[in-house]
Amino acid sequence: MPKSKARKKAVYTPPQRSQQVKVSPRWLAPTMVTAWIVGILWIAVYYVAPQTPFIGDLQNWNLLIGFVFIIFGVVLSTRWR
Repeated sequence: MPKSKARKKAVYTPPQRSQQVKVSPRWLAPTMVTAWIVGILWIAVYYVAPQTPFIGDLQNWNLLIGFVFIIFGVVLSTRWR
């Protein structure tokens, strides 16, 4: 009689998930939204009033600064639960 071709290894069972619900820190959402708003406002002020004393000195670096704030907000949004 031929031997059975049944599995000899146990079937994979995924590890147990923790029962605790992950919660975001309280500072995360306000910081994320503030970073988005500051980035958008920085770029808007640069386009509306490019001769503003501090903004005018930076010239096109203002775009980089605005986008850095926006990207920082997006990176924080990946940590939000």
